[in-house]
This record gives sequence, C-alpha cells and structure tokens, in this order.
Amino acid sequence: MKAFLLAAGLGKRLRPYTDAVPKCLIPINGKPLMQIWFSLLETHGITEVLVNTHYHADKVEAFVNRARPGNRLVVKTRYERSLLGSAGTLWHNRDFVAGESDFVIAYGDNLTDVNLTEMTECHHVYRKKGGVLTMGLFEAENPRACGIAVLDKGNRIVDFAEKPRNPAGRLANSGIFIAAAALFDHFPGRSETHRNDEPFDFGFHILPELAGIMYGYRIRSYIRDIGTIASYRAAEKEWPEGIGHI
Repeated sequence: MKAFLLAAGLGKRLRPYTDAVPKCLIPINGKPLMQIWFSLLETHGITEVLVNTHYHADKVEAFVNRARPGNRLVVKTRYERSLLGSAGTLWHNRDFVAGESDFVIAYGDNLTDVNLTEMTECHHVYRKKGGVLTMGLFEAENPRACGIAVLDKGNRIVDFAEKPRNPAGRLANSGIFIAAAALFDHFPGRSETHRNDEPFDFGFHILPELAGIMYGYRIRSYIRDIGTIASYRAAEKEWPEGIGHI
C-alpha cells in the first residue's frame, strides 16, 4: 500500500520556528515530525510514500536522503515550483498510485499515532457500501477552524463544510484519509474547471462533493495539528504520553 504525505506548506503560523526549517521537519521532543510519520507508515505496512516539497525543499530532500538507509519504506519526493494545493498535488501525482486499489493521504503537519491498519480495515467495509474515501475524524475544540463532517448512523458522511461559520457539529477532518482509486473520478481537475497551474484544495474543492460516498472513522488515539505555536508547544508536552504503538 502507498501513501501521499503532503508536506509542502509554508508554516507561516509557526514562525519564527519555520524561518530556518520546514514545518514537516519541526522536532517533537528532538525527533523530526516527518520521521515520526515515516515510522508510523512503516509500522502499518505502507511500502512507498510520496512527499511533496516546496518551502525549504533542499532540507526536506537532505532529510529524506539521510532517512533512507536501513529504512524499509521507499520515499519519493516531488518538488513543486509553485504550490499546487492539496488536491492539486494529488491530481498531478495520481500516476504514483496507478494500479493501487487503495492508498493513504495524510497532511504532514499532524502529529498522531492513529491506527492506520484498523482504519484501512474499516475503509474496506465502507468501500463495499460504495465509499470512495474514509476520513479520519476527531472532536474539534474550535470547529469553525476545521472541516466539519456530519454522519448518519452508518458512519456515512452526508455533509461536509470546510471552516463553516455555523458548524453543524464538532466532528472534524483530521487530514488523514484512506482512498479508493475511484477518488480521482471525482476531481474537478479531470475537466477544464481548474487549469493545470491553478492550485486547488482538497477540503474546499473536493471533499464537499464527496458527501454521500465517503465515510468517517473516529480517531480514538492521539491527534494534533501542530500548525500554530501554541499547538506545537502543547504537542511537545503531550507527545510522550501519546506515543502509543510507535
């Protein structure tokens, strides 16, 4: 099974920490966030991961090259001269998962010990019900700042809104997904809706269109977006207690 690790963000909310290092390499108690991701992916049987790069791309490349020796996980990088957006990265690199029945998509600025094996098993059940995407969900403290999902009794996501003014609940998109190959059939990039050089976003442009054919998986383990200084400092205090199986 393969994975996309989206890691090209500018990390503006984490400055000055990200002035010299990209957000995906921010250390969590001395260990780069990307290394934590590599360990998690490898633990759950991911064999190959594609990392997109942009900001401080040379430092990400250097880290990946250092991390490769002795690592069973094959890591590939794709440099974006201009940011494509989360959906744009997936669309332009869809060849990476050609022939795969399912694959992982993860936002690289999250710190988590999510059980990807269990999540994938749930995805296989949901796929038989017509699901093309399984979204990891958590209870948000500030739902207005998140993508909010509304579920039916069978965990099918019947509505999704990115950063809504009036949230319909607190179940939020974690930025961790298991996708079926059919996901790309629902991309606006297949038509003239978006130019090849125009960024487009997974949360705003893709996920709302998947309501009814995507399902939710509630993450019971540790999950935190470290995209702000306050959240990063909290993660440094919490993570030793949230290491779980890693």
